[in-house]
Amino acid sequence: MRIPLYQLDAFAGALFSGNPAAVCPLGRWLDDRILQAIAAENNLAETAFYLKRGDAWDLRWFSPTREIDLCGHATLATAWVIFHRRRRAPREGGSGERVTFHSKSGVLNVTRLEDRLELDFPAWQAAPCDSPAALVEGLGAAPREVLRTRDYLAVFEREDQVRALAPRIEPLASLDALGVIATAPGGSAGGEDGPDYVLRFFAPTAGVPEDPATGSAHSSLAPFWAARLGRARLTARQLSPRGGEFWCEHRGERVAIAGRVVPYLEGTIEVPD
Repeated sequence: MRIPLYQLDAFAGALFSGNPAAVCPLGRWLDDRILQAIAAENNLAETAFYLKRGDAWDLRWFSPTREIDLCGHATLATAWVIFHRRRRAPREGGSGERVTFHSKSGVLNVTRLEDRLELDFPAWQAAPCDSPAALVEGLGAAPREVLRTRDYLAVFEREDQVRALAPRIEPLASLDALGVIATAPGGSAGGEDGPDYVLRFFAPTAGVPEDPATGSAHSSLAPFWAARLGRARLTARQLSPRGGEFWCEHRGERVAIAGRVVPYLEGTIEVPD
């Protein structure tokens, strides 16, 4: 069986930045073992598989080691493929066009906004929690406070502290969460140029020691920083070696997360039928 495969950089300022995602359109769902094997072979943070359902699409995400319940960058990349490769080219400008996905995290919409795509994701309210010893050991530094949603939020006072983290993967992999988000206010939070907040994301339990640009992290971070900074519209930067750029808005029970997508590769893969 031959399956189209696209690789794109999401939440990217330019090619070779942001987070690479693979996207595979399917004519029918394959066995989960095949989907997981494809994701492991691709060896990217996530591979997205999608299937047409009426006027919408079913969407699933796999890391190299497991299925994921919510993934931002691969959703953004999938929407780009649908807009630009898998259906009639968008009208001039294209702003306002929307695709709808059915996923393990419910209905997710992606809207085209000129040079960006905007995710409509659930908002997760982070609750304070005790700091696990393995979290501090894994990060190599003690955060100012720790909160929990799907992931642990390790909040630091300054951007340079997040940038300087040299995590130990084994302790982080022992935690009972998908990932650990290290975050701090950015330059504009103090009235200077720069993002409102910064982050890094570590998910060794999903086979991703450090994720380059993590859309789903802002389901937790946008509500948190909106409350702390007193404004709903926020910019963020992921301090991974590749870097990631985000424009977010907290909208009550939902979060808008926007970014750019840059195509890199198109081809086909062959798997057992």
